Amino acid sequence: MKKLTAILMCALMLGTALCGCGGKKTYKDGTYTGKSAVFSGDEEGNGNGYGEVTITVKDNAVTACEFKTYEENGTLKGEDYGMVDGEIKNQDYYNKAQKAIKGSEQYAKEIIGKINPEEVDSISGATYSHNQFVEAVYDALDKAAE
Repeated sequence: MKKLTAILMCALMLGTALCGCGGKKTYKDGTYTGKSAVFSGDEEGNGNGYGEVTITVKDNAVTACEFKTYEENGTLKGEDYGMVDGEIKNQDYYNKAQKAIKGSEQYAKEIIGKINPEEVDSISGATYSHNQFVEAVYDALDKAAE
């Protein structure tokens, strides 16, 4: 009975693996823009806003990428992100916010030569930005899909 169960399990796993071997998705060359959903933050006030990405696809790989994050009201997150009324009132919060900005810049660099945004590793302190990045890239790739 154990042998039959083992054989059935192997057959099931092999069948599942073969079903997943469909054709590789292809993308039209060009420049595409994608946007993530708006995130309103968690109960601790971490994360908010949305991300927008502009990617250039050539030969089924990303050859250029620009990723920017925005607050919920559409304000670009930049040098003043993490400040309150133009001042750094909480240095730790400001540092964390700026680390997220740097992470966003790194994500755009890391996808060059790839097509799957999930191959870009998340950077500690910039996890929300990573989630926005992945979602925005998938949105752009949907527009590029053949």
